[in-house]
Amino acid sequence: MTHRQNFASLSSGTDYEQLANRFRPIFARIAEGAVERERTRTLPREPIEWLKKAGFGAVRVPVEAGGAGASLPQLVQLLIELAEADSNIPQALRGHFAFVEDRLNAPAGPARDVWFKRFVNGELVGNAWTEVGAVKIGDVVTKVSPADGEWHLNGRKYYSTGSIFADWIDVFARRSDTHGDVIAAVSTHQPGVRQYDDWDGFGQRTTGSGTSEFVDAVVEADNVIDFSTRFKYQTALYQLVLLAVLAGIGRAVERDVARQVRERTRIFSHGNAPLVSQDVQIQQVVGQISAQVYAAEITAIRAAEPAQRAYIARFGGDEQAERQANIDAEIESAKAQVVVADLVIRAASDLFNALGASGVGESKALDRHWRNARTAATHNPLIYKAKVIGDWVINGTEPPYVWQIGGSPAAK
Repeated sequence: MTHRQNFASLSSGTDYEQLANRFRPIFARIAEGAVERERTRTLPREPIEWLKKAGFGAVRVPVEAGGAGASLPQLVQLLIELAEADSNIPQALRGHFAFVEDRLNAPAGPARDVWFKRFVNGELVGNAWTEVGAVKIGDVVTKVSPADGEWHLNGRKYYSTGSIFADWIDVFARRSDTHGDVIAAVSTHQPGVRQYDDWDGFGQRTTGSGTSEFVDAVVEADNVIDFSTRFKYQTALYQLVLLAVLAGIGRAVERDVARQVRERTRIFSHGNAPLVSQDVQIQQVVGQISAQVYAAEITAIRAAEPAQRAYIARFGGDEQAERQANIDAEIESAKAQVVVADLVIRAASDLFNALGASGVGESKALDRHWRNARTAATHNPLIYKAKVIGDWVINGTEPPYVWQIGGSPAAK
């Protein structure tokens, strides 16, 4: 069902430079501590608090509701700048911006206004969708049950990215009464919610992507939301944030390789110049990296355009236009994923071709760029995204908007 709304009240874009300048001093502070957080595996609690207080979580909220009214391409561009400072943080906020997007697509009314106020007040939302252990694909063992006018949530999730920093968690659950799938938005400020920083990946180590446990956690009735009403371009939105993470890593690679080459005084006897910065072969390596990063960033921002069209079309009354925008959002974000991942992973590896053995020193932590890019690119397997694109291009098969991971029924 399409919900008509005054287009002037939608988040259709703002002055990007003015918006970005609000946050660039914070991004600079975040960048100052990024290497130390990486080396010590320190969660970025303080940097995320800076962003909360500055209203970063409300940039997509409409201006009339107290937000910045940014478009999705502008959000992606802003997340790229943040990812250049610390790529863990925009990924930690991925669940938040997805839930904000869902509320943007919800019908106007008091329930939506409450969430807009929460976002504007700095409250953040994490996510917890993936079941833990040998749960068969399609099964949802996390349950939300009615109990004396409220709901109780019980279950255990993994990959709950950013939830450890959040005030709320967007939990994918199943109702115990009707067995319908829902989103349960649960407050983290209660004893029934327990969170653990037990993500053991070799990259993106400080995203807070660990385990969340719910033991009779209380959920308000208004916050049990039928999953069928979830905004259609959600998988595209999740992918757009990862594209921003990758493009931001690319920008950090370009920044760091240029600085290392510029400041390097040691040379090889068989090099081409008295200074590394003047060596034409090194210049070629850095130039190639810069071009790869440019392509990655432009592609990521461009891929957000159809998702913005899908958001606007949600309120336009033209179901065919909305359907096509949702298809485009999924296909274009998938195309971008396939290309951007390759560009940035290659740039993060080529960085070392411009440096000597000192470039692999742990104090520089330059390996974090490759590890973080490889980790971000492993979400949503590239081979399956390429398959979805090919099936659309060849056969016109509409892409899947929701998919799950879980144990195979064929496994013994």
